[in-house]
Amino acid sequence: MRALVILLVAGAAAGCTVGPDYTRPIVTTPDAYRGAAAPEAAAADAVSFGDQAWWDVFQDDQLRELIATALQQNLDLRIAATRILQAQAQLGITRADQFPTVDGDASTSRSRVARSTVPVPRDPYQRSDFQLTATATWEVDFWGKYRRATEAARASLLASEWGRRAVAASLVSQVASAYFEMRAFDRELDVATRTLASRRESLRLTEVTASGGATSLVDVRQAEQLVFNAAATISDLERQIAQQENFISVLLGRNPSDVARGASLEQQAHAPEIPVGLPSALLERRPDIRQAEQVLIAANANIGVAKAAYFPQISLTGSGGVQSAALSALFSTPAGLWFAGAGLSQPIFNAGRTRSRVALSKAQQEEAVLAYQQTIQQSLREVSDALVGYRKNRDFREQQLLLNRAAADARRLADIRYRGGATSYLEVLDSDTRMFSAELGVTQAELNELLSLVQVYRALGGGWQP
Repeated sequence: MRALVILLVAGAAAGCTVGPDYTRPIVTTPDAYRGAAAPEAAAADAVSFGDQAWWDVFQDDQLRELIATALQQNLDLRIAATRILQAQAQLGITRADQFPTVDGDASTSRSRVARSTVPVPRDPYQRSDFQLTATATWEVDFWGKYRRATEAARASLLASEWGRRAVAASLVSQVASAYFEMRAFDRELDVATRTLASRRESLRLTEVTASGGATSLVDVRQAEQLVFNAAATISDLERQIAQQENFISVLLGRNPSDVARGASLEQQAHAPEIPVGLPSALLERRPDIRQAEQVLIAANANIGVAKAAYFPQISLTGSGGVQSAALSALFSTPAGLWFAGAGLSQPIFNAGRTRSRVALSKAQQEEAVLAYQQTIQQSLREVSDALVGYRKNRDFREQQLLLNRAAADARRLADIRYRGGATSYLEVLDSDTRMFSAELGVTQAELNELLSLVQVYRALGGGWQP
């Protein structure tokens, strides 16, 4: 029996592991991102924007504080962390199957038989029984079933970790985007407040002019329209600001409350050119790609678990202990007992269950391969979209600034013409409306540029760095 145990242990240590070993699927990546400007493409070997830590990307101290708070308190991120703990526990459960299990048992009993059944009168018809035993069982992992299962569980653990990092990257971009949107609302509120004050003054002057008979009541009503429009815009902006603060508070893991401000929208840093690096490096940087690969590794290992069911299962069982009718004699030499055995089980017929499980695991592995490739393609698209968006939003902002200057000058000239009696108040109304819209458009253009910068950073795999 000892020789058998040694032989089986050695066989398990040197046993084969069925199922395919993992190799990363061949993925074709372009030499440069589509949408990258010529200088960016030339500097593709430079350090990528996605390699920078988030506290270096965002220069607003208040925004940094909000992001740091969110990374500590956000409930989605904490939920993702508990999934890691669950995966760790599952790995421990799965890995334990590779090792023997030992159980201890203690029992005592007292029995009585009918005196008439005792063949010799002096023989006792009452007896006690005390027993202490330990039993060890071990299923030898000769075909690597449990090793493959442990490999799959370890990959699932790593997938959970990369999943948490993906949540962190998304959280950083969400907080930054929400903060920039809030600062855009703040600026639009400033513009609307200044516009309202200006329009109220214009309404007052129009009323004075109308009372003197120099203009009609129609001009007064048109001036009132401008005032009411600006006042309505302010009310709507105040609503959006409060709701945006509530959204940011939830991202920070807090109840809805006020949010502190830092730099204004126009003071936020804008990168003139963004180093993007090589597309092939995205496979190692993006946490969602790494997560998809670990899911693929787990699915690949599960094929080996399913295939191992084709082969015999070898198990060893042994028990030993002591048994005596008297507690005082329990540990004497004659009280010892032991048992040892080995078993082999070979599936013969199960109506194709094993074959179907192997087919299922292969199909799941193929699905994981396609999901991995799809994640890479989607990532390349996100980078390209973000690069194009950032460059075009920057151009749009420059044109919007020119439009705003032209609208402001047109408003000034319309007011001069109206005061001089060369035109009606309708021209002033139209010019004022266009100028107000242009000022809000500048704010929206600056916001879109900042949001595109955040999208580029996230698409390149930045934001999860601890």
